[in-house]
Amino acid sequence: MTMAMVALGASGLHVSAQGLGCMGMSHAYGSSSETESLAVLARALELDVSFWDTADFYGQGANEELLARVLRARRKDVTLATKFGLVASRGENTARNVRGDAPYVASACDASLRRLGVDVIDLYYMHRVDVTVPLEETVGAMADLVRAGKVRHLGLSEVTANELRRACAIHPIAAVQSEWSLWSRDVESQVVPVCRELGVGFVPYSPLGRGFLTGQLPPLDELEAGDFRRAQPRLQPAVFEHNRAIVREVEAVAVARDASAAQIALAWVHARSAVWGIGVVPIPGTRRVAYLEQNVAALAIELSPQELSRLDSLAARVTGVRHPQMELTSAGGRD
Repeated sequence: MTMAMVALGASGLHVSAQGLGCMGMSHAYGSSSETESLAVLARALELDVSFWDTADFYGQGANEELLARVLRARRKDVTLATKFGLVASRGENTARNVRGDAPYVASACDASLRRLGVDVIDLYYMHRVDVTVPLEETVGAMADLVRAGKVRHLGLSEVTANELRRACAIHPIAAVQSEWSLWSRDVESQVVPVCRELGVGFVPYSPLGRGFLTGQLPPLDELEAGDFRRAQPRLQPAVFEHNRAIVREVEAVAVARDASAAQIALAWVHARSAVWGIGVVPIPGTRRVAYLEQNVAALAIELSPQELSRLDSLAARVTGVRHPQMELTSAGGRD
């Protein structure tokens, strides 16, 4: 098949209309199978899902090394995005430090290039803002990587509107990556309008609510001990069933369209491009070929105005913040 390409803002970067979040293959969601993950990556290329997202933090470099096994033979077929800035302090899924000082930016990029086995990174994100370092220093160091030919385009993750403006004054920003789904919409208050104003694309992560919006996520006590979703506020036992009512609304739309809840949730995110007039490219993650194929099929679903209105109302019914200690980030909490 041939998937449409989407421009991420005015940067000149064009990527597949749906990307692939690779985090869960090595990080955060418990044990995984390398064989199955490699099968997903191979099938993704067959389906023209060529925009791949990773980070040096995922599996402490293991995720980048996993992708390298495919990139050795298929580098030209992949638009590669990775990130720097999160540093594990006591193990993979525990407390994190953030670093954005210029020497660290340079060394982190070189380390990612080595693990990935590539000469250049297509899109290099600052994973989180280091509030102890001037943003201008961090973005300036990222711009140096572009001038050195190690990076083609720059991105930011979980930034405020003001931080985006400051970064764009230093160097063009191709994309902002933050959580955005039909139950996590805080970015719409400030960040997305500034993306539209400044010609910046948007890459929603967790467009399926970390699996919850698929209707397939079991109660937390059935997840593996290492699954970070056990700490997610919206999935706790006290609010799980309340929030499941939101999923039932998505499932009702899905039944009427002979689709899955995951496909309807993804179709809603894809529709944000037309709603906001910017390039919006979600990166749903999966470790199963069947789910990858299901996600790609969501591109063929065009929701009606009535369906969109029904789904738009769901965010107001959510109980719980979207992530521990992260709720205010994209809504402008640091501004």
